[in-house]
Amino acid sequence: MTPRILLVEDTPDIALWLGTALRQGGMAVEFATDGHEADRCLQAGHGFDAVLLDLQLPGQDGLSVLQALRARGDTVPVLILTARASVPDRVLGLNMGADDYLPKPFDLSELEARLQVLLRRQGRTKTSALRWGPLEMQPDTSEVQLHGQPLALTQREAAALRVLLASPQRTVSKEQLHAEVFADESAGLDAVEVLIYRLRKKLESAALVPGAGAGVAITTFRGMGYMLTQAVKPSQAPTP
Repeated sequence: MTPRILLVEDTPDIALWLGTALRQGGMAVEFATDGHEADRCLQAGHGFDAVLLDLQLPGQDGLSVLQALRARGDTVPVLILTARASVPDRVLGLNMGADDYLPKPFDLSELEARLQVLLRRQGRTKTSALRWGPLEMQPDTSEVQLHGQPLALTQREAAALRVLLASPQRTVSKEQLHAEVFADESAGLDAVEVLIYRLRKKLESAALVPGAGAGVAITTFRGMGYMLTQAVKPSQAPTP
């Protein structure tokens, strides 16, 4: 099952950025843009596995939402996200029942790590698939599906894909891929290029299945590394 997260954030750009990142990380995200809406979403039987809660909200501030939630005896993990970074503000939020506190601006990887800790602590962690668009990998078995169909990969190809899926919308350097895929071998950096070439070909072949939507590509950013991107189907490619 997929963890359900309530993201309470009134700044549209931040909400869109966080929601997109968390969904690509295998979580189901629902939004509330003010305190009153958040309080309605968090009534008994809400079913959320964690809450990301901004403090400075219109209508009803985040601390009031948190206080009402705990007064109902609800123990859902709450991670506060706020520009209020002073120690007294942190202590106040924690004393009122927050499980963790992350001041803005923050790094996305730190937020994801803290959220996973809260889910594990509450016994709410599910083994979530790694996803990028129609591509999905089960982290425990390394089974891969593209458009719902199995994709046969070698152990090294699966290892490389796992690294790329773990860093959506970020470039992964050739050196990082080499360190994680060929750590115990004497293969040179050129082995990464060969591996990526083979992985690309398999992704391209799978995208040719009739009725399949947009596929997945591995794009090279010269001097930076590789990143998963949406593939352009031949019919969509621009005319030279």
